[in-house]
Amino acid sequence: MTDPKQHSLIEDTQGILYGSGMAAVGIVILTHLGLVTGQTAGLAILISYMTGWSFGAVFFVVNLPFYWLGYRRMGKVFVLKTFLAVAILSALAQTLPAYIRFDHLDPIIGAILFGAITGSALLALFRHGASLGGIGIVALYLQDKTGFRAGWTQLIFDVCLFAAALTVRDAKTVAISALGAVVINLVIAVNHRRDRYIAM
Repeated sequence: MTDPKQHSLIEDTQGILYGSGMAAVGIVILTHLGLVTGQTAGLAILISYMTGWSFGAVFFVVNLPFYWLGYRRMGKVFVLKTFLAVAILSALAQTLPAYIRFDHLDPIIGAILFGAITGSALLALFRHGASLGGIGIVALYLQDKTGFRAGWTQLIFDVCLFAAALTVRDAKTVAISALGAVVINLVIAVNHRRDRYIAM
């Protein structure tokens, strides 16, 4: 009999597929509009804009160095689930643009949609013991080692990332992008309960 406090394999599978899939849809919206975002996905998007390399490949590679820290901080199950989530997102981000087209999408509405969709995607991943890797893992590791709050590490990284985005995008685009990031954080802040679901 399944422990009611634990997700079954089927539940974890659908949660990770849903989270990765919806995050990929969010990325399609974001990149269609030429917007940016925070955290590791934002770094990968910025590199993609600057080099012309595909987001999926860059995102997958950028996350590789973080898995060792994730293993030490969260354990092998978390790292395996996160690796799968990142791999699925990377693959879908490569293929979905061939199947999704936008005749017209207002940038502000698009940023809000991106934030809402991505926020729900991250919630699904968190609740099934996974994440999309990257800076969040480093932030938690530094908090353990130094006591410096993880939230501050993530905020500092995002501020630097959005500042760097101003070198490849105009101020209006970066401001609209920031709206999407705010929506993501609001969705997570309101809906994520760490006392029920233990994940970063």
